Amino acid sequence: MANAQNVTDRLMDEHQVILRMLDLLEAQAHAVERGAEPDAEFLTAAIDFVRRFADRFHHAKEEDILFAALLANGMPAEHSPVAAMLMEHEQGRQFLRGLEGALSAHPSGGPGQRERIVENARGYCALLRDHIDKEDHILYPLAERILPATGREGLLAAYAAAEAQAPSVLEAARELLCRYEPSSAA
Repeated sequence: MANAQNVTDRLMDEHQVILRMLDLLEAQAHAVERGAEPDAEFLTAAIDFVRRFADRFHHAKEEDILFAALLANGMPAEHSPVAAMLMEHEQGRQFLRGLEGALSAHPSGGPGQRERIVENARGYCALLRDHIDKEDHILYPLAERILPATGREGLLAAYAAAEAQAPSVLEAARELLCRYEPSSAA
């Protein structure tokens, strides 16, 4: 369980869930690259996972709560770690749209869709792995240093309120991972 004073533990725990999905998505990209038919059921589930868990659940807490607190405590909005992370969140959404477009065009036999599936899945995975590494090792430790102790309980309460609005998202994400991982690690 996260230390009550550490405002990034919960987000780092969520990163571990996202990394598990990235492992699965990379394995699918590798299989498709080697000639396997894209697993439309899995890829659709992975896109849904990213939208619901990584973006609307996790990134929303970062953007609306943590990043807002950092900006309110003196971090500049432009040319800052927050600005870089926001840009990468949008790049991830672009990869996701590309993956979804390629997947929907693939069954109709559109040329190059298998390659687009691989390219967008791999691009998303590489971006997110690097992004998570930067957050876990640069931005989050910085946040722990600059955010005042007086506001930490408020941040944790804001996370809890956001989670209460989508109470089953984390559980659904873990169940999905268990369904597709070779050996369940939930």
